[in-house]
Amino acid sequence: MSRTRSLRLLAVAATVAATLSAQSQTPPATPTPQDPTPTPTPTPSLEDRLKALEDHVKAADAELAELRKKGQKPESAAKWYDKLSIRGYGQIRYTSLLGEDNTPNLNVPADRSVNEPETLILRRGRVILSGDVSERVYVYAQVDFAGSTGSGDQALQMRDFYADLALDDDKESRVRVGNSKVPFGWVNLQSSQNRLGIERPDAINSAAEGERDMGAYYMWAPKHVRDLFRDLVRSGRKGSGDYGVFTVGAFSGQNPNRTDQNGEVHAVARVSYPFELENKQVVELGVQGYTGDYVVTTAAIGATTPTVDTEGVTDERIAATFVLYPQPFGFEAEWNWGTSPQLSDSLLTIDEEYIQGGYVQASYMMKGDSGTWTPFVRWNFFDGARKFARNAPKDEVNELDLGIEWQATPEIELTMMYTHTFWRTDTSTAPFGNAEGDDRIGMQVQFNF
Repeated sequence: MSRTRSLRLLAVAATVAATLSAQSQTPPATPTPQDPTPTPTPTPSLEDRLKALEDHVKAADAELAELRKKGQKPESAAKWYDKLSIRGYGQIRYTSLLGEDNTPNLNVPADRSVNEPETLILRRGRVILSGDVSERVYVYAQVDFAGSTGSGDQALQMRDFYADLALDDDKESRVRVGNSKVPFGWVNLQSSQNRLGIERPDAINSAAEGERDMGAYYMWAPKHVRDLFRDLVRSGRKGSGDYGVFTVGAFSGQNPNRTDQNGEVHAVARVSYPFELENKQVVELGVQGYTGDYVVTTAAIGATTPTVDTEGVTDERIAATFVLYPQPFGFEAEWNWGTSPQLSDSLLTIDEEYIQGGYVQASYMMKGDSGTWTPFVRWNFFDGARKFARNAPKDEVNELDLGIEWQATPEIELTMMYTHTFWRTDTSTAPFGNAEGDDRIGMQVQFNF
């Protein structure tokens, strides 16, 4: 018997005892001779009183059970921390380099498993704490147990730490402050928990490598669109999440977990709108852009260190987005253009140069008794520079991916992806040569909790 139930039965017993005691101590009323005899009021029997009290306890128990069923607590017991949830996911990955023609120049900055000596790696180990702590404040914190300290070793690292401050009761207008994803590009905003490709395409990710930065943004979206954004994720249709229909703000510009270097922020704006077709399939169109000055980290190349403006080099882009959410056929396309800091061909200076690139992806989602199978094909192209690498070397990527994701249960996903590299620049080591004609297969197990 629970403690709450025991206390309630004790209360019933105490009430009954008090009633009996009162009845035994109260003398019966004696009518006066001159008054007419009053009509006696029926006194409820002891059994009736017990039944009434038991009915009251049962009603309270039923109300408490209904609250627990909904994941709620009685108002008197609810605390702000009761409104927080804990969830997350992990990704275990292995990459096999195919053939004997793989050059030492094959390097994928975001994927350490593309390396002959590597075996299994923990690519992501995310734990998320989030919830509406009040009617107007939503908090979100995410850490990664597979963070990098720069040496390749894993460390616990902050990924997100922000609050959404609602400006109206329907939460259509809100301000986000803290460390969060930079609102540029659709695939950058899409969680790696939902994405089909093992890694994000280089052209879009090069705008905000790591996807996050310290910033403050105003976001607006009508309630029905916010509900649609939420449904596109919960229904398994590979949504990007709710980053507003219209977003404008500013961010540091130096990447997450790094301090600003020039005291100037990057400005960003984004418009993205999803709408349903007659067949209930959803299309999302978007356009976004940012501008600022980025301070490149320099290091010696041979006997010389490239010269660069210490106040920063112009870093600005615009991008266009088209997404047809899989139901069952899906299609994604994003392209961006702009200028970026880039190491000169002479390796002596870092200047402002034109960049462009993007990706195109098609998929087909099949649901059955064995789970959900989603084959996909993606072309990944970039002609630009990797500003976050030392000396901002020129970066050229042209790859074709063929893959399939199997979601056996909502908790378990398996992905296999074959990649043919037409060419890819090794941005880690001078003289920054290109890998050409290389092939690899990436395999990943993801568990969600």
